[in-house]
Amino acid sequence: MSNKLPDDVSPETFALHGGYDPARSEGALKPPVFQTSTFVATTAEEMARCFEQAYGLDGQPPRAPDELIYSRVVNPNLQITEERWARFEGAEAAALFASGMAAISTTLLTLLRPGDTVMYSTPVYGGTDYFMEHVLPAFKIKTVSFPVTLSAERIYAKWINMDPRPKVIYLESPANPTLELADLGGMAGAFQGPEGRPLIVVDGTVLGPVFMKPLALGADLVLHSATKSIGGHSDLIAGIVAGPAYLVGQIKAMRTIMGPICDPQTAWLIARSLEDYKVRVEAAQHKALKVARFLQEHDAVHRLYYPGMHPSRDQGERFQQMCSGHGSLMSFRVRGGQEAAYRVLNALRVIKLAVSLGGTESLAEHPRTHTHSDIPLAAQDKMGITPDLIRLSVGLEDADDLIDDLDQALELI
Repeated sequence: MSNKLPDDVSPETFALHGGYDPARSEGALKPPVFQTSTFVATTAEEMARCFEQAYGLDGQPPRAPDELIYSRVVNPNLQITEERWARFEGAEAAALFASGMAAISTTLLTLLRPGDTVMYSTPVYGGTDYFMEHVLPAFKIKTVSFPVTLSAERIYAKWINMDPRPKVIYLESPANPTLELADLGGMAGAFQGPEGRPLIVVDGTVLGPVFMKPLALGADLVLHSATKSIGGHSDLIAGIVAGPAYLVGQIKAMRTIMGPICDPQTAWLIARSLEDYKVRVEAAQHKALKVARFLQEHDAVHRLYYPGMHPSRDQGERFQQMCSGHGSLMSFRVRGGQEAAYRVLNALRVIKLAVSLGGTESLAEHPRTHTHSDIPLAAQDKMGITPDLIRLSVGLEDADDLIDDLDQALELI
């Protein structure tokens, strides 16, 4: 019986079998956890060659060495998980990190240098906003924000008239917490002039590659908080970035030096979660659609934000162009302002009051005073993060139970 996996299997099949040979681990069906800090080399010459590769001492860019030498550089559990996730993204390579913010910060510090400029869409996750507004400027890197709803042509018009032109355009799509889609599908066409183009980096955490594939739409890199639907069980913290091997290789080299690599146990847990990743997110979406339709019709709710059900015509067109599904995250505005929003959150019985998304449990929170509270209120107002806004991540509970829970809480308004 051959253990050779066909090259053209689907991501779901590869997530179960790819990147791992049981024969190399005593025939264990599942990969063991390689709980080791260092690895024994065959010869001193072989170890020297691996360090030359890791630090770029052989005249080539720094990269993952051919053999294992130290778990801050690479570990078998990371290799397995990275190979499997790259297949989901349709990418050449992936790099796993200790958190989503580690993936974001390491990626941007790899691509940018003092004097460079990065443009980024708003709203974004609160930690990302803080990194853009406070951390990068401390390194003499200029940051310029623009609304996520802006068309690719208008983004290009801003970019072309800046001096120096931004080296990176960073998009969070759908945006957290307004769930608005960036014009990612139009970016490749808008940036075709002789002046070149910036690198396009996309945070695709909310939908993931089951429902949107940024690399296929023209992005250079896509990253995720693997804490969310990739890990999927609210029991780990991690981040991941995927894209062409030459860019991911540079990011891995920076990861080696800065040290925010994912630990073996967490990498193992993510590999476990990838086995049912597609099934989980599709099931959560099925339930979320029922919840969204309920909220859309409820008298106490006066605005629903959910991919594919957004009232904006442009948003509807972007959804049709870029997305194959709605996902399980939504936000809605209740009548009565922040006091009413708090009343609803405090009355929930099944849905848990907690920050995060994409887990098996349904979670709700108040973006203005919770996840995005570090953003100045005036800026929140411009972004649509209003006092009456509630963010809801739908999990795997029975949809009718979730609807009943929301109904009894909304009745208190």
